[in-house]
Amino acid sequence: MVIEKELVQDLLDIRAVQINVKDYFTWTSGVKSPIYCDNRLVMSYPEIRKKVTDGFIARLEANNWRPDVIAGCATAGIPHAAWLSTALDLPLVYVRSKPKAHGKGNQIEGIIEPGQRVVVIEDLISTGGSAIQAAQALTAAGADVTGVLAIFSYGLEKASANFKAANFIHETVTNFDELLEALTISGELSNEEMHELLNWRDTLN
Repeated sequence: MVIEKELVQDLLDIRAVQINVKDYFTWTSGVKSPIYCDNRLVMSYPEIRKKVTDGFIARLEANNWRPDVIAGCATAGIPHAAWLSTALDLPLVYVRSKPKAHGKGNQIEGIIEPGQRVVVIEDLISTGGSAIQAAQALTAAGADVTGVLAIFSYGLEKASANFKAANFIHETVTNFDELLEALTISGELSNEEMHELLNWRDTLN
């Protein structure tokens, strides 16, 4: 799809995605990576965030997903879930990584009714852990989780295995392979760097 290629180039242009094969980034999980993706930067670019929303809608239509509610993963998934829910005129909730330690102890903020179809929005899929936790919390609340949508995926087999084990479907607007193609076409990625990125992913897989 055209939007995949446009969006991955947008992410590169605003440096939401950065590549450094010589000095690896460290993810929150502790994983060392030559790629760092910070989709929170998209919030500052109205045209790009609209493209993300359009990409989500295209995925919903392609999969015939008809949600009753849109759910954002705290925190980075919340704004994108809000824009999508507004575009579709649907209710919005968001899901914390764990219940609050105060007040009513909510993990889900907003109203979920048993049996409602919910699509979970995340900004990024690495291993899938945070999105799966959100989907499980929604399922425990009685929701029917149709699937998980994210902006970008590193394309790790571990993520696919985790989603399969948890019995959730996931889709992304763009991904690691689209990123490599964009960098190759633009000439920004040497053959050596390409092999480094592919070897890194193979190692994690």
